[in-house]
Amino acid sequence: MKLNTTSDIPLFEQLKNDLLEQIKKGIYISGQQIPTETELSELYHVSRITIRRAITELCNEGVLIKKQGKGTFVKERKIFRKLEHTLSFSDACKTNQMEASTIVTKREVIPYEQYHLDNAKLFEGDSIVYIQRIRYADATPIMIENNYYPCHKFSFLLTEPLDGSLYQLFRENYDICIGCSQNSYIDAVKASTEQANLLHISPGDPLFLFHTEMYDIHNELIHIGYEYICGSKYRFCYDNS
Repeated sequence: MKLNTTSDIPLFEQLKNDLLEQIKKGIYISGQQIPTETELSELYHVSRITIRRAITELCNEGVLIKKQGKGTFVKERKIFRKLEHTLSFSDACKTNQMEASTIVTKREVIPYEQYHLDNAKLFEGDSIVYIQRIRYADATPIMIENNYYPCHKFSFLLTEPLDGSLYQLFRENYDICIGCSQNSYIDAVKASTEQANLLHISPGDPLFLFHTEMYDIHNELIHIGYEYICGSKYRFCYDNS
């Protein structure tokens, strides 16, 4: 891989731009180590001084981070999300200029008598549609989303594609508009072994637990949600205005 030695753009700038492009394409992902200065020098056929300057600039811009004795890594970005309960994960990613993606891991109907959470009364005896999804930002798993829906109104979730924003799906296809949330809270918990495997972290790592009860504009229940979010990759913001 050679840089253009006849270009007016300095070699370190070309190298910097190429590394940025590879990070955007997911060739180097969040938290991954990039090649050493020696390896990059051989790969791009430029001096280590040129390599060092490009890496230093990317570190100063918060794209890379140097870890003493280990090497240089793509800095893990945190998603900044305001404490506005109607802001979807997809919208939060878009705000942070990150690409959202989703894998559905569970999709099933739970009979009312088998739903044992404290808020069961909100379903008024109805069966429950349970959807579990893993939400990704720039191909990195960020959260486990566990949502419980009243079956009589949301049975369509058993057959609809669920790889995008569900709020958008509700609004555009079913005329269900988000109204407000109630009984919402954020707690700090430790990742179980199952959660750690899904999020590619270690058991015991810190998670945010974000609980909410979401209602439509007619004050009818949409879902009860439990989001388990990587504490190292997410930041909630609050402005009192």
